[in-house]
Amino acid sequence: MRALLLENLHPKATEILEGAGIDVENHGGAMDEDELIEALKGVELLGLRSKTQLTERVIEASPSLISVGAFSIGTNQIDLAAAARKGIAAFNAPFSNTRSVVEMAVSEMISLTRRLPDHNRMLHQGIWNKSADGAHEIRSRTLGIVGYGNIGSQLSVIAEALGMNVIFYDSAEKLALSNATRMPTLESLLAEADIVTLHVDGRPGNQGFFGPDQINAMKPGALFLNLSRGFNVDIDALCAALESGHIGGAAIDVFPEEPKKKGDPFVTPLQNMPNVILTPHIGGSTEEAQRDIGIFVATRLRDYVQNGSTSLSVNLPNLSLEQVSGSYRIAHLHSNIPGVLAAVNHELAQHDVNIEAQLLSTRGDLGYVVTDIAAGTDSGALEALASMPGTVRLRVLS
Repeated sequence: MRALLLENLHPKATEILEGAGIDVENHGGAMDEDELIEALKGVELLGLRSKTQLTERVIEASPSLISVGAFSIGTNQIDLAAAARKGIAAFNAPFSNTRSVVEMAVSEMISLTRRLPDHNRMLHQGIWNKSADGAHEIRSRTLGIVGYGNIGSQLSVIAEALGMNVIFYDSAEKLALSNATRMPTLESLLAEADIVTLHVDGRPGNQGFFGPDQINAMKPGALFLNLSRGFNVDIDALCAALESGHIGGAAIDVFPEEPKKKGDPFVTPLQNMPNVILTPHIGGSTEEAQRDIGIFVATRLRDYVQNGSTSLSVNLPNLSLEQVSGSYRIAHLHSNIPGVLAAVNHELAQHDVNIEAQLLSTRGDLGYVVTDIAAGTDSGALEALASMPGTVRLRVLS
């Protein structure tokens, strides 16, 4: 079995996969569609970060691919529906870099509130300007968190520990931690927050949701952070608000268009603006986070290959069945229609195959049944299962 790992993944990912007997090829940068189609010939496992797009076209052209790992929180770079239709299990790392993003957000809030970017720039120019003008503590200031998921909620707790008042808005019902206050609307949050920070996901519906209306609704002089997705924010509207002084400063880690690889040129209208911190999508890029992500996602890929576990898959039914010692395992992914489990067991019975253990899970249009059998697989039974109406993918694991 072969794996292709893109975008400088942590060496731990290679170590885990090679430890499972998988041949691993590493590639430093991202790939476009044509490059990826060529590279995936004969490859079963793909690992990527945020720059490479696993599109429906690539999926259709890669029949050997059985699983993809997004070594990141987001999965919008993967066409999850197309992958599911082809029986390709997708995994991500929803928690592994949470702390790193939170710490960076805190450091940027403090830097902007103390006007450190301005002082740093002036001192590099040889200008000594020791002054308290415009510099504040973050204690007692109101932090408005837009998106109260893993990152937003952990940031909430740490911000309170620093003495901040925390308010948040999320389109889903979320439990407020500690003394944080849930706001009924985004507009009500923007009217109160001294600092607004975005932590929303990359679903298509969020594209451009923070535009001129939202920026103009912020308090005069408020600070703005985006460590979520670049396409969530109207950059031109943000620039205009910074130039007018309506927004007092900003920290931006993600951009609508980003280079494919390290060293490529990058241009944004936010460059050279005072009290603006620009970083190259490094919110989760600490050695600790990348190591944890490498271990977490590579382990999910390995377990799917070895025992068919789809635990924490983002697009297939989730199940994990402890394998009976000495048994063989059949993993059958199928359309979620009535009678499939009965049909599977009927075919196995017809070929005198004894079932040791079995587990079924469904998700949307798909069903997934894992069956442990006592003896070696019967070719006739496998052919019957593969040709059953609704079969998406059949795998045999010993």
